[in-house]
Amino acid sequence: MRDTSQLAKIFGDHTVAQLSSARVLVVGAGGIGCELLKNLAMSGFHSIHSIDLDHIDLSNLNRQFLFQRRHIKLSKSQVATAAITRFNPRVRASAEQANITNTQYDVDWFAQFDIVLNALDNLEARRHVNTMCLAARVPLVESGTAGYLGQVTVIKGAKTECFECQPKPVERKTYPVCTIRSTPTTPIHCIVWAKDYLFAQLFAESSDEGAMDVEETAENSDELSALREESTALAKLAGAMGTQDFARLVFDKVFDEDIERLLSMKDMWVQRRPPTVLDFAALSEHTGFDPAHPDDHAVLEPKEWCALFVHSAERLAQRRLAMDQSTQGGLVFDKDDDDTLHFVAATANLRSLAFGIEQKSIFATKAMAGNIIPAIATTNAIVAGMMVMQAILVLAQRIPECHTSYVTYGKRARCIIKEPLAEPNPRCPVCRRRYLTLRVRDCAQTTLGDVLDFVKGLDLDRDLQLGDDISVVEGTRMLYDPDFDDNLSKPLYEL
Repeated sequence: MRDTSQLAKIFGDHTVAQLSSARVLVVGAGGIGCELLKNLAMSGFHSIHSIDLDHIDLSNLNRQFLFQRRHIKLSKSQVATAAITRFNPRVRASAEQANITNTQYDVDWFAQFDIVLNALDNLEARRHVNTMCLAARVPLVESGTAGYLGQVTVIKGAKTECFECQPKPVERKTYPVCTIRSTPTTPIHCIVWAKDYLFAQLFAESSDEGAMDVEETAENSDELSALREESTALAKLAGAMGTQDFARLVFDKVFDEDIERLLSMKDMWVQRRPPTVLDFAALSEHTGFDPAHPDDHAVLEPKEWCALFVHSAERLAQRRLAMDQSTQGGLVFDKDDDDTLHFVAATANLRSLAFGIEQKSIFATKAMAGNIIPAIATTNAIVAGMMVMQAILVLAQRIPECHTSYVTYGKRARCIIKEPLAEPNPRCPVCRRRYLTLRVRDCAQTTLGDVLDFVKGLDLDRDLQLGDDISVVEGTRMLYDPDFDDNLSKPLYEL
């Protein structure tokens, strides 16, 4: 049983009672999420719901402390919530393994919670949660980390700046290892995989082989067996350096065998696009392309990427073999070293091809490969603690006392600094909208024209700020405007 007497001395008995009855949604159960769930359970929160799409990977265990080796391949959210109930039996924790952007998690679903806490590493999902919380009028505590840096802020509709009030950088710099190895969705995921995993395994001084020394149980035997086979295969590939088949063996290992292994985990692809196995024989057909002098600014064809991969892999193998073995040294990635850069660019783009991701030129790869920052467990812990403090203030109706807090690193006298919450940006395209929730009984019988007629007849023009020219959009898709009325007679089900 968790003693909340100290919390009561600081915030009062009434606030402690509010925490115990508040319904809390935690989105994300990874690096920040594990720390956050533990803190909530130990701070008097009794009703907690967690949602996360991912499974637990071996690489998570060094910083996501709610997970153990026996949990590999299980749901992150379900294992994490089970763990916090052992910390505090009073906690009523529930979990879902799902994508928070799914349509089933609509405004009504978000409205059932008193507060939402974001522990996400995905920009699209964070934007979605921000929009849904604004529409549902639920306060949101937003967070993020990048190496030794972190940030926490509070978002409350019409009172504070929302997640979209300020422009966000296109590229992120911190990436979960499980995403890099198993479920990449962006070009940078593939570049990190090529540079920090494949290149390091084959040509650098150290590898991840030591990570395979784990206890095997009935619950994780299949996953650990697959990982052990992968480690053994990589060791054999290193032994094949200098042979004519080296490049083909590497290709078959990472673009055929490994992808087949991922495809065998069918539940991983229920809500994701599955990857495609690549055929070395088909991609290695002669094209007249000169891999020694590629066009750095062009996005090459698949066969050209394959030729560049073979050329750079063979050159790196010769260099690795020529090194003084007594020093136990290895090659180091350098974006200005053509061999290492070409190997990373080629393997990253071949992986992008397999996973249906946009490909990048060698020049673009060079620019992106230098912006990789590891996730730091200590930063996650600090940020999670600040999130709980902000959540307590929000539930106690003490919004004016909330701040945007930053974790800094360097020569500053203080590692945590804060500033007042900013007011909404009057030009923000998200939080300055007016939200109205409509419930449609039968989407097969109700047309888009029926919806427009109904909204126009609500006599809410002053609140919704509707003008004479109304447009209807879904994301980036135009459904209706005064010059495009083709969809008015179509039922919502078809749209």
